[in-house]
Formats: sequence, structure tokens, C-alpha cells
Amino acid sequence: MTKGVLYVFSAPSGCGKGTVLTEIRKRLPKLKYSVSATTRAPREGEIDGTHYYFVSRERFDELVETGGMLEHAIFCGNSYGTPKEKVFECLDNGIDVILEIETNGAMMVKESYPEAVMIFMLPPSIEELRRRLENRHSETEEVINGRVNEAKREIAMAENYDYVFVNDSVSEAVDTLYGIMTASKNLVKINQDLIKGVLAKC
Repeated sequence: MTKGVLYVFSAPSGCGKGTVLTEIRKRLPKLKYSVSATTRAPREGEIDGTHYYFVSRERFDELVETGGMLEHAIFCGNSYGTPKEKVFECLDNGIDVILEIETNGAMMVKESYPEAVMIFMLPPSIEELRRRLENRHSETEEVINGRVNEAKREIAMAENYDYVFVNDSVSEAVDTLYGIMTASKNLVKINQDLIKGVLAKC
């Protein structure tokens, strides 16, 4: 059985990653969306195992200490992370997994699982990103400035990814991401077993 591919997908807030990922999952219905674990309490309507894996702080810390997390971080006093077991179970069964994550966590995944295919989506420009954030009409100018500054930091990290593309048009962005995910199936770093298998037949 061919092993599944782990795709790590990052983009600044306001770049449209949610929309693009919704469309890409329509094209790739077998693609598994990674579910994070968190120590925070479930909100109304949230389902354990669907929105998050809700775990105790003790259990979360145990997973971190034993290497059971691909990545982890603390946000607003709660811990969040990607359970390694669930992801690897899918990959070992030939199921591709996509992990939507910010850049710090992405670098942790890259270090612990170098075979991961790293994909970064850019806004057309910082000015356009700010315009999109302002058009939400849901955040103060101070918050928007903070998001823009964070976006600049994240964009500077894009050079650590395998692929980068711009979301100027949703349909074009989805086409590009689909092409990247298809082409990445032939990357050398995720086909080492194939190479070794051919050599073994010599």
C-alpha cells in the first residue's frame, strides 16, 4: 500500500485559506482534515473528534512529553496541538492528510516529519490583505494592524516551505493548490521507498 501524504498548509489571517480549503476538499473528497487536540472546554455545538479532541491538561502534557504531538502551542491560556497517532494512522492506511496551521507549528511538523509537503498561500499584497481584513467589519483598527504585522512575519517564513502561490482569485488558487497536491505525489522525499524498491530488484 502506498503511504498517504501529509500536507501542511499555512496562510496569513485574511488570505482566504478557509474558502480555498473548503473547495479543495470538494475536489479531493478522500482527503482527511487533521483535527487538533485542545485543553479548552467545548463550546456549544462542538463535537469531540470532529471540531477538536478535547483532552485534560494532564493528558495533553503527557502526549507532549512522550512525543505524541506533531506540534503544539499555547493560546489564550489553553494548549493546542496535533496528535501524531491520528495523523500517522491515516498516512499508514494510504490516506492523505492536510493540516492547516500557523508557521511556528508548521516548522515543528517539518522538523519532526520531513516528508511533509509544505505549502504556503500568499495574499496578492499587504495592502490587499489589509483591505480584506477591513471589509470583515468585525475588528478594530488596532487588531487589524496586529494581524497585518503578524502576516508580514509569517510571509517571511514562506521560504521554508516547498511550494508558494498567491490567492488573487479563489478559483485560480484552488486550481493551483490542486496542481501542487497532485504534483507533490512525485516528490523524491516522499518516494524513498519506491526508489529503494526498484533498486532491490536489480
